[in-house]
Amino acid sequence: MFCLFTGKFHLTSKIGRVEKSVEAHKGAVLAGRWNYDGTALITAGEDGQIKIWSKSGMLRSTLASQGSPVYSVAWGPDSDRILYTSGRQLVIKPLQPSAKVIQWKAHDGVVLKVDWNSVNDLILSGGEDCKYKVWDSFGRVLYSSSSHDYPVTSLSWAPDGELFAVGSFNTLRLCDKTGWSYALEKPNTGSVFSLAWSADGTQLAGACGNGHVIFAHVVEQHWEWKNFVITLTKRRTMQVRNVMNDAVDVLEFRDRVIKTSLAYGHLVVATSLQCYVYNSRNWNTPLIFDLKEGTVSLILQAEKHLLLVDGAGLYVFSYEGRLISSPKFPGMRADILNAQGVSLSHDTIGIRDKSDEKVILLFDALSGKALGDGKPLTHKLEVVEIALDQSGPSNERKIALIDKNRDLYVTSVRHLGRETKICKLGSMVHSMAWNDAANILCGIQDNQLTVWYYPSVVFTDKELLPKTLLIKDGSEFSRAPHILSYVGTKVTLRQGDGSLVYSNIPPYPALLHEYSASARWEDALRLCRFAKDQSLWACLAGMAMAHRELTTAEMAYAAIGELPRVQYINFIKEQPSKESSLAHMLMFSGQVQEAEATLLQAGLIYQAIRVNIDLFNWERALELAVKHKTHVDTVLAYRGKFLQKFGREETNKRFLQYSEGVEVDWEKVQAKIEMELSNEREKAANSSVRSSVASRR
Repeated sequence: MFCLFTGKFHLTSKIGRVEKSVEAHKGAVLAGRWNYDGTALITAGEDGQIKIWSKSGMLRSTLASQGSPVYSVAWGPDSDRILYTSGRQLVIKPLQPSAKVIQWKAHDGVVLKVDWNSVNDLILSGGEDCKYKVWDSFGRVLYSSSSHDYPVTSLSWAPDGELFAVGSFNTLRLCDKTGWSYALEKPNTGSVFSLAWSADGTQLAGACGNGHVIFAHVVEQHWEWKNFVITLTKRRTMQVRNVMNDAVDVLEFRDRVIKTSLAYGHLVVATSLQCYVYNSRNWNTPLIFDLKEGTVSLILQAEKHLLLVDGAGLYVFSYEGRLISSPKFPGMRADILNAQGVSLSHDTIGIRDKSDEKVILLFDALSGKALGDGKPLTHKLEVVEIALDQSGPSNERKIALIDKNRDLYVTSVRHLGRETKICKLGSMVHSMAWNDAANILCGIQDNQLTVWYYPSVVFTDKELLPKTLLIKDGSEFSRAPHILSYVGTKVTLRQGDGSLVYSNIPPYPALLHEYSASARWEDALRLCRFAKDQSLWACLAGMAMAHRELTTAEMAYAAIGELPRVQYINFIKEQPSKESSLAHMLMFSGQVQEAEATLLQAGLIYQAIRVNIDLFNWERALELAVKHKTHVDTVLAYRGKFLQKFGREETNKRFLQYSEGVEVDWEKVQAKIEMELSNEREKAANSSVRSSVASRR
């Protein structure tokens, strides 16, 4: 602990004994803050100086010196930058001397208080202009309050970054991280000069102008899931209301409630000592297990288990209270993890690496081990938000991410040795959520609600993506809506003023996902014919191609007028062997290298060469022909025909070199091709005969 007194600060022990007094500033010490790991102390004073001290009270450096008093300071999330006041301006100064300083005008009066949260990386400021404001770490204003009656004299972030408190004369206000106000109290205390939260974010203490210390508790929080509404009525009491029959249950806890989550038919409540897990079918007998550390900062739920985050680490529990795994990684700081940077599905955990925000760490939820070879997923830009889809087999698990440019991407979690393919879904996406029961994604895109009925279509046929969207006009939402959940057919959004709005999504896409997963293609076709919706037909086309169900895909593409694709599907059907059909399906999805590898593995050299010829990939076609010592004349023949069509001469040195030694005879080429195809048909026929004989046995 430390205490401020005139130009000195005092280091005190937990029992209040003064261990050391340090002469720090000329005039009063106006502010002091420990960094996040408690190894350094920063002070600011009336003399305009900002100084950094060791935890034993030794001066390390004078970071800044200015002509006006510094009323407030705050450490950056990684303790590598300092935020301080300078009159009406705010200044962010890195500890490295050569790094760039950011400075901007923040208020119309002197800035009195600042705070910077380590979890959400957002800045608070309050000043003599009677306003409080929320900023990002680049100095861009995200929220500006209306003018209060008196100057804002104190403010403080809750540890998890979800709430903050603001103090003024006879005023205490609780706000959401986006700025709007949850509650307002008018205690008769004079100005509230300083605010501090408990480590679990449930209690608040304020130092007041009349010499009193006030204490406040966060209550009346609400959680919703399907037909249940749960309210924290007191510190240790919850009310459960079933809106279907208006039944009410009251839940009592031994200790105060710290964190709560409601999803997938389970209510998870963390108190200071224990975790309670309720099943929505029975509110009377919760499963209870003890917590290693009381300060739970995050609870995430999936269909089969839940994830708890506290100051010590991450823990995956079953809904029966059994510890399943505890993922760990180098440099892990569990205290700064939040819901935007961590995602859970029933088989996978995704974590945005705070030390390098371009990196997403992926773990197996059941073992806690890194997926695959332990190599993380790396994006080209810093990642802002991640979300894992919730249904389907683990080998098809997808993760969606929003980067710093607000572009939305999707990629597979398990690559099975293949190169990572990250595909873009949209731009200017500010918030997103997966459906709880089907792999349907919704997002706020340019103040519109966009629903991607089948995001995985980008891996099968990217041109179908715009046809699989539902776009709802943003006129039904107010400024800056944020998606809270997407359960069943209902999307819940929080608007910029704090109000909740709901948007209904048609049920047919979820049904289509269900039919596709269980290979009920006839039912899927009947559903599309009944709904008469082009976006459903487009989804079915993508799903059928992903499952290599060519007949269904042909009908779906025909329904949306994609005749060239219908012709190509017929061409795939006419292929002489399964390997050729598979290769051309991979070609259809743009997976050229995989298609070539499939053909080469099956010994279909001509088909592999022909794939590259059809793509005008002449260098690769010649390379394969030379390597396998066959069809060099075929490549040269098609190359000559191509150049002749466009009236051009051969300039490629390799082709000129082989043209001198190889005679091109179109009749021989055609005969060789026909022989290759007939051999392939014969091999395929023999293979099918052998398999039918084996099945009869």
